[in-house]
Amino acid sequence: MTSIFDEGLAPRDANYAVQSPVDFIERTASVYPNYPAIIHGAIRRNWAETYDRCRRLASALKGRGIHRGDTVAVMLPNIPAMVECHFAMPMIGAVLNTLNVRLDADAIGFMLEHGEAKVVIADREFGQVIKDAVSGLKNKPLVIDVDDPEYGEGVQVSDLDYEALLKEGDPEFQWSFPADEWDAISLNYTSGTTGNPKGVVYHHRGAYVNALGNQAVWSMGMHPVYLWTLPMFHCNGWCFPWTITAMAGTHVCLRRVDPEKILQLIRDHQVTHMCGAPIVLNALLNASPEAKAGIDHEVKSMTAGAAPPAQVIGAIEELGIKVTHVYGLTEVYGPVTVCAWKSEWDELPLDERAKLKARQGVRYHTMGGTMVGDPNTMEPVPKDGKTIGEIFLRGNTVMKGYLKNPTATEEAFRGGWFHTGDLAVWHEDGYLEIKDRLKDIIISGGENISTIEVEDTLYRHPAVMEAAVVARPDEKWGETPCAFVTLKPEAGDVSEEDIISFCREHLARFKVPKTVIFTDLPKTSTGKIQKFVLRDQAKELN
Repeated sequence: MTSIFDEGLAPRDANYAVQSPVDFIERTASVYPNYPAIIHGAIRRNWAETYDRCRRLASALKGRGIHRGDTVAVMLPNIPAMVECHFAMPMIGAVLNTLNVRLDADAIGFMLEHGEAKVVIADREFGQVIKDAVSGLKNKPLVIDVDDPEYGEGVQVSDLDYEALLKEGDPEFQWSFPADEWDAISLNYTSGTTGNPKGVVYHHRGAYVNALGNQAVWSMGMHPVYLWTLPMFHCNGWCFPWTITAMAGTHVCLRRVDPEKILQLIRDHQVTHMCGAPIVLNALLNASPEAKAGIDHEVKSMTAGAAPPAQVIGAIEELGIKVTHVYGLTEVYGPVTVCAWKSEWDELPLDERAKLKARQGVRYHTMGGTMVGDPNTMEPVPKDGKTIGEIFLRGNTVMKGYLKNPTATEEAFRGGWFHTGDLAVWHEDGYLEIKDRLKDIIISGGENISTIEVEDTLYRHPAVMEAAVVARPDEKWGETPCAFVTLKPEAGDVSEEDIISFCREHLARFKVPKTVIFTDLPKTSTGKIQKFVLRDQAKELN
């Protein structure tokens, strides 16, 4: 039915504009050109300089034939080039594919081929991995070498240097918004829970919205000083490259998580905000007393995954770091729910506060809807804190879908909601709390580990007859893989270290089981391994 408010009131140039986070840097550079934008070792750049470099990069890539919809992959740690890529690629409508720097050449090669990368920008620390990955590709991308003075020699990836490429570009390059805010802005790969990883496609609107959602739930205000303890390759750094830029903040770069260095940077630059897995907070607590001394201002830390135990939260708060717990997935641009804190909880004992803080909470302002429901009927479960259901999400910050995988996309969006695969209860006050996972994913140090992948590796050991992997709680990492193994009768003498060493040869180090138990595996009458029994046994090991 046509409304009187539709007649002659269509969108036009004067009243409608595409929402894209690329616009944040233009505004910040024009309003706060001399404010600090980047700190990295001896490098200091303001917003005018950073904007110029982004335009140079965009211009240079366009000059080399990169256009709307082309994929530009980057294998970079948290350095200035990574921030610049988050703006340069969208300026020309290209799609930014940030690669997990912890993966091996085979995994990277798959992603480059699947995403049809036209360009790869790689730091020399990962030069050999990129060389090996590219060597197996039929259509080889243009490779650009990044020589970070904070790293050292490394392996030169290409004769084309990043800084030389920027000199090809125009600092006055006139970029334009995408024709449609639904255009892809980035491609992020999942951890490959079954088979190959899936390519999650973000759009400009979602990135714009979630970037502002971060600011809203954290009440960041203008000019935050943000320390990059969270990898920017992970969900585009939870959209914080765009958030911090929108708020004219300062990006304090950090190549790798080093607790002593983190504490030094917090003091030296008066860092106000940082993100990451609980393991980062644990690492800070285990730093030397000298490193922990001298922090005389409040630092806000956003953490996701398994919430830190009560004693860790208490110790971190004594250090002057205030923890906010969030929840999200790669498919929803990073965090989309937050354990929104209430002032009346401040007076509770530490253990009670920790229990409340462990909940995954309520939706961001920018998330359209959340539901804990029955995965079959799609009906919400009672808000009784007991009935378990699956977490469902919907809104502008849900992915476009999985690249080249319509079957997985349709399944993920079945019933008009995104199916997270996470099981939770819904409390009376509307706060959700995760209880288990539909898929047996292990979250270790903020990284997803597929039990299936680890089990496949174990089965390749000549002495292994049966294997099952579950999560074992770990104070440092949150969770670590615990392998239950039944050996072949003729196996002979096989030790825990033998199994672990074998896994080290075939898996990324963070995926290797930390514990191996030799036993007969519990099974149902139909022969299915009872992983819930193994989970209970793994918990009892602590």
